[in-house]
Amino acid sequence: MQNATHNATVTLSVNGVPRRVEVDARTTLLDALRDRLHLTGTKKGCALGQCGACTVLLDGRRIVSCLTLAVMSQGKEITTIEGLAQDDRLHPVQAAFVEHDAFQCGYCTPGQIMSAVGAIREGRARSDDEIREQMSGNLCRCGAYSNILAAVRDAAAQEG
Repeated sequence: MQNATHNATVTLSVNGVPRRVEVDARTTLLDALRDRLHLTGTKKGCALGQCGACTVLLDGRRIVSCLTLAVMSQGKEITTIEGLAQDDRLHPVQAAFVEHDAFQCGYCTPGQIMSAVGAIREGRARSDDEIREQMSGNLCRCGAYSNILAAVRDAAAQEG
């Protein structure tokens, strides 16, 4: 029996930089980012799309990268946690997370921040209840939810 190859070369625009990468056609965007492009800020949590640790922005919309194939992301703008800060200035959401001590172990923090950035850009962070709802797909095992809420609230107020 002949071995079928499923490799594909794709160009992924990550944080404003086009990057050519060869992947198996079944490779998730998460694995391409971490294993092929060495952008390890995006975390692998459950690999089932339930924890939000792998949240990135795809054309400005929040997605869980563990359920998205890399080949499906070609031609779209991917923003990861590494792409938020400008020069030596933290993104306002990153700065708010630091100011409000909105992390403990830090594992979920990149996904939390990316989800917060997306929610704020979508105009879906206008009240505590709305922020809680919009952030509900991002789990924190340490239970830093009240500080995360305060950070998102603060960052949203700065944007608006």
